[in-house]
Amino acid sequence: MTASATVDVVCLGESMVTFVPTRSGRLADVPSFERGIGGAESNVACALAAAGHRTRWLSRVGTDGFGDHLVEAVAAYGVDTSAVQRDRLRPTGIYFRTAGERAVGDGDRAGTDAALAAVAVATDVEPVAEVLYYRAGSAASAMSPRVVPDRDLWSGRILHVSGITAALSDDCLALLGEATHRRPGRPLVSFDVNYRVNLWDERRSVAADPTVLLDLARGADLVFVGEDEAEAAWNIRGANAIRAALPEPGIVVVKQGGAGATVFTDHGPAVFVPALTVDIAAPVGAGDAFAAGFLSATLRGLPVRRRIRHGHLMAAAALTVAGDLAVPPPRAVADRLAALDDEAWGRLRLGPGWTEASAIGADREVCTP
Repeated sequence: MTASATVDVVCLGESMVTFVPTRSGRLADVPSFERGIGGAESNVACALAAAGHRTRWLSRVGTDGFGDHLVEAVAAYGVDTSAVQRDRLRPTGIYFRTAGERAVGDGDRAGTDAALAAVAVATDVEPVAEVLYYRAGSAASAMSPRVVPDRDLWSGRILHVSGITAALSDDCLALLGEATHRRPGRPLVSFDVNYRVNLWDERRSVAADPTVLLDLARGADLVFVGEDEAEAAWNIRGANAIRAALPEPGIVVVKQGGAGATVFTDHGPAVFVPALTVDIAAPVGAGDAFAAGFLSATLRGLPVRRRIRHGHLMAAAALTVAGDLAVPPPRAVADRLAALDDEAWGRLRLGPGWTEASAIGADREVCTP
């Protein structure tokens, strides 16, 4: 991590205005929507800022009202948005979705494992969301190495990017190639695979192949990937096989759905931490929150096992609220829970409201209020 960084984490990627139905049902049937914001990388920036870290979001938005809303909403979390570029010719992306997680492959359950990495028990969850993107030709799709300089990419101790950006356009793919290219003096590069099958299906260029995500991951220092993502995008099955395909990164985090997560490092054996039991309010945003929790603990120099537990705890915070973003637990509370012995960790049950410090008893099960 660079010693001269002006912020802790720089997050590069598209954020969009989200429209979520005001009641359950198909998009064809619901009469009205509530406006929010959504974007994997900006979600990580917001969660880290809420946890007390200095973060910066790099992106492009239109000069339209949706762009105004995005920049204001992300900045309200304490994220530095000064480097977000405004595009007069291209619009801000928007999307509509129902409750549930985005699929990464075929089948009704595909895509839920990686997103629900911190969950052992889910209740009344719609497994796969109906999602419609209106982002083709968006301002963010025009990001490229020419318009996003190294001085911005390298301005943090960590640069966090995801495979979603690579799927937006050839220029964005080139930018991700530059960001993950190993060069002297670069910050620690964190890469979340974030495979979205519909985005890659929409690509029409020669480069429209999700196997390029494997090449990008190999250039990173820290990689987050779900077992289901690796199988769907690369036909690689199992945590050990994923690590064998990614020998270059110093840290590889394999999310294994309801089982938990396994982390491989250059030093010592793999570390597995089981999932928490969570009563889910909405299965959205868990993957981004997990990454934020893990990165937060990484910035603090915590041991690998504690980093995974902080990832699980941050994911549980996201899963027990209705939207993508949640207020993280107070650091003292998260540290206390992350330090529990294995038996006490296994007894935890987290539900809506659990992040309130007064509701936590580290020596007993945490129950849904």
